[in-house]
Amino acid sequence: MTPIHVMVGLVSDAAGRFLLSCRGPDQHMAGSWEFPGGKRNAGESRRAALKRELAEELGIDVETAEPLMDLVHDYGDRRVRLDVWVVRGYTGLPQAREGQPLRWVALADLPNAGLLEADRPIVEALAATTGRPSTSL
Repeated sequence: MTPIHVMVGLVSDAAGRFLLSCRGPDQHMAGSWEFPGGKRNAGESRRAALKRELAEELGIDVETAEPLMDLVHDYGDRRVRLDVWVVRGYTGLPQAREGQPLRWVALADLPNAGLLEADRPIVEALAATTGRPSTSL
């Protein structure tokens, strides 16, 4: 089974908290929290896909971002490839453009935030590589 290529944006605020989005009732794993992002279209560059997804979902314009990790997770009924980027700079105020609940969560609180299973290694990578999120925005 070919994994679904999903772009993930780690968006932080000046306080070092990360933005989480709740999956809607019509989505796989409804009610779970995740880092924002979405599917990469065929022929689309990774950076373009990240920018498009975060503009559509949050209404922000990503100015600078860098890759953090790439992982594949098998849910049994589907496989996802998470292409994870740390968003270092953006313009606009994140808003729930798709009606989804949003919340800001401190790095220390992410392990207990109800994240999707596939997102949990991202929290471990953040803690291991930075100890705390970038506040360069």
